[in-house]
Amino acid sequence: MTTAIYPGSFDPITNGHFDVLSRASKLFDKVILVVLSNSGKKSCLPTETRIKLIKESVEGIENVEVDSYNGLTVEYARARNAKVLIRGLRAISDFEYEMQLAQLNKNLDPNLDTIFLVPRVENNFLSSSIVKEIALLGGDISGIVPEPVKKYFEDIVKSNKPG
Repeated sequence: MTTAIYPGSFDPITNGHFDVLSRASKLFDKVILVVLSNSGKKSCLPTETRIKLIKESVEGIENVEVDSYNGLTVEYARARNAKVLIRGLRAISDFEYEMQLAQLNKNLDPNLDTIFLVPRVENNFLSSSIVKEIALLGGDISGIVPEPVKKYFEDIVKSNKPG
């Protein structure tokens, strides 16, 4: 059985992430989406909220598990006996960073391979930071995030508006 890890901050999960995840779930026996705590990034959503929204979003995909971890991804992969990391690439600008990360991870664990998946064209422009900005300013994020994420942000915007 081949287990793959799909690590990221997913703050929030977008349809681009979901696209990569659903395609990875067809390639591997098990995919564990891991919400990582990144000390270099300031998160908008608490880890528990991200996990809840992701679990609601992936309902029905049998071989996907959602978890969180604070530490090196290679350590988590070893602990879960995973041999593959899944990473999404949106643009050439992502490639340099992702290549460095893949090579460092391979150096830390020679048995761990990284597979890059490119989201479909309609999801290629999405980033969590842009989605957050649109959502928190009351913009329409339908069609670019899973429904549970859309509802979550709509509720936040409604609760912060007078009236």
